[in-house]
Amino acid sequence: MDRETVESYASKKVAAGVCGIVIGSLGIHKFVLGKTQSGLVMLLFTVLTCGIGGAVMGVIGLVEGILYLTKNDNDFYRIYYVEGKEWF
Repeated sequence: MDRETVESYASKKVAAGVCGIVIGSLGIHKFVLGKTQSGLVMLLFTVLTCGIGGAVMGVIGLVEGILYLTKNDNDFYRIYYVEGKEWF
């Protein structure tokens, strides 16, 4: 792993983690990581259920945000960029 590449994704880790915790029901944290399909699923589920599904998506976003922020930079890069993990 190139250290410069890992460090460039560290700022995305923080942005995605904070977005996941604050507005996780909208899936913005997924868009920050480039996971467009997962982000659309979360956003549409929240919108199409008139916000009722937002409670479920909010919990998922909160958990994912905490997971993002607690991983070290190397693990975060490996799990979410190299392996391409989408959920949790």
